[in-house]
Amino acid sequence: MLKLEVILAENDVMNISEALKEINVGGLTVVKVKGRGAKTAPEIHASKGMEVFIPHFGDKYRMMVVVPESKEEKTVDIIKKNGRSGKIFISQMLRAIDINTGNEGEEII
Repeated sequence: MLKLEVILAENDVMNISEALKEINVGGLTVVKVKGRGAKTAPEIHASKGMEVFIPHFGDKYRMMVVVPESKEEKTVDIIKKNGRSGKIFISQMLRAIDINTGNEGEEII
């Protein structure tokens, strides 16, 4: 199993979520976060446009999805196709356990 953590600079969450359903990837966790990358956040004009404020951190979206290794490439392709900008981080999952049933492994994802 693999865990994909995706940081999106723009809200492409629904497009990605709907496309992942087509390959039977159902579980998805999304959190709105603040962060910064190489680019700075867009400037904000305050006081009737006279004052300019450049925030240190911009709004971003963090998605987490766990998939079997067999769906890695399809999942990555869907995220790349439906996301406008951001990063994908992929890591190995050692173990997954369903709290309610006690089942383990790929059957719970």
